[in-house]
Amino acid sequence: MPLHILLILVVGGIAGIALALHLLGLSRATPFTSQTAQEAWHRAHPDDAVKAITVTTDGRAARITTDQGPGVLWQMGADSCARRLTGSETLTRAGDTSTLHLNDYAAPKVRLTLTPQEHSAWQDWMAHT
Repeated sequence: MPLHILLILVVGGIAGIALALHLLGLSRATPFTSQTAQEAWHRAHPDDAVKAITVTTDGRAARITTDQGPGVLWQMGADSCARRLTGSETLTRAGDTSTLHLNDYAAPKVRLTLTPQEHSAWQDWMAHT
């Protein structure tokens, strides 16, 4: 089989699978609940005892207080990402988007959709933990 035909078949097959998954709704991330946020946190930090969880209104992020200190959990595609806060993080707001600036080269900033009340609550929480 000629290479250009094989290339078309491979690219078309991958695109078809991606489209089918999207149309079936399998590419959508499920919003966090307190329970699913705790489970996601424990996948990354299994030895932490979770003391408090606050999930955002849109369900795409959560702030976590553990016996090891505060942390943030957010959705990244169909998976989640959990980071402990060290105290040097900042939270800024521009329009409807809040940006959490982390002291982490792997995830230097995270864009969050927070209501103005949530933004203020997150800033207070970050300042007092």
